[in-house]
Amino acid sequence: MSRRDLYDIAVVGAGVVGAAAALAFARDGLRVALVEARTPSPWRVDAPDLRVYAFAPDNAALLDGLGVWAGVRAARLQPYRAMRVWDAAGGDPLVFEADAFARRELGWIVEHGLLVDRLWSALPAAGVDLHCPDRVVALDQTDDASASLQLESGLRLHARLVLAADGGDSQLRAMAGIDTTTRDHGQSGLVAFIDHEQPHRETCWQRFLPTGPLAFLPFREGDAVGVDAADEGARRSSIVWTLPEAEALRLRDCDEAAFLCELDRAFDGPLGAMRAVSRRVAFPLKRQLAETVVAGRVALVGDAAHVVHPLAGQGVNLGLRDVAALRAMVADAMKRGGDIASPSRLARWARTRKSENSVAAHAFDGLNQLFSNDAMLPTLLRGPLMGLVGKIPPLTHAFWRRAAGL
Repeated sequence: MSRRDLYDIAVVGAGVVGAAAALAFARDGLRVALVEARTPSPWRVDAPDLRVYAFAPDNAALLDGLGVWAGVRAARLQPYRAMRVWDAAGGDPLVFEADAFARRELGWIVEHGLLVDRLWSALPAAGVDLHCPDRVVALDQTDDASASLQLESGLRLHARLVLAADGGDSQLRAMAGIDTTTRDHGQSGLVAFIDHEQPHRETCWQRFLPTGPLAFLPFREGDAVGVDAADEGARRSSIVWTLPEAEALRLRDCDEAAFLCELDRAFDGPLGAMRAVSRRVAFPLKRQLAETVVAGRVALVGDAAHVVHPLAGQGVNLGLRDVAALRAMVADAMKRGGDIASPSRLARWARTRKSENSVAAHAFDGLNQLFSNDAMLPTLLRGPLMGLVGKIPPLTHAFWRRAAGL
């Protein structure tokens, strides 16, 4: 095998995390291949993607450095300047406000499809070799200096480092012999777009209920051209409602009037009368952690490594932090003239990322269990405790800075 046949990095899976990884390493001057089974549908301003993220400042900076954040901002981006979290059992709300952190915004609500669209648009100019539609059918790690991927098309790719970014059901993770530990929450997330009588005021609202949290995330209608994100008339939100599986399916399939009635009763918030403006979709929730995130020259990133509860909106943020930490490790190896995927380097990266992601996954799981029940003791304590945290500025600052990746 000649150097011309050897990639520095091969990425399998071209969602947000995989495409960002491929683009980042190509921008750093490495030879990169990207394998994806399906070409994503083009993003359309008139067809909002129900899958949205609460995007953190550190990851916005990452995409800005890759030259794609400006394109996202020019299309459709909803800043949020405040978060209000409260418990249905009572107590004071926990409030985060941008002004308290000397920032213009805490983060942004952005569509999955828009992020993928802008990342894919940047891949050709960066020199990424895209193999799509194609899929990996075999992995060979018998060569100490590289790993080999056999593709369904018949092509064989060799790379110093292979990234599994192919999601929670990662086939490459299985080929690498990595097991997972999984906890089924017995819950589903119900998502939809809702218009409401009162403006959202650039605020994320989340109410904890015995059945699970209900979040209203501010969303911008139309496109970004000539629109003020702080428009006092902005009255659309994306909802993420955690429910027992059977209840989520019932509410997904019931008539609109019944759904809105139950949504209004569950939220009991300040947004007034509601109107559904999209279909409803339910997806199962689980916590899944890979038992290791490195096997030979294969490293797991994003959902291939960790699937977490959506209550804090941190899934894609954790995945992009995997990429940022790996990028720093590879840059250091290149600077020193070493192997970018040496066992010692990958082991250090793996320890750091597995620790952070495990802590986050179990913390979100614990919060969900604490608030998603009607047992007497936690019900009596959680509201006052939440209000107490909100009255201690160093604690609220620490929580937000961790979520923001700062």
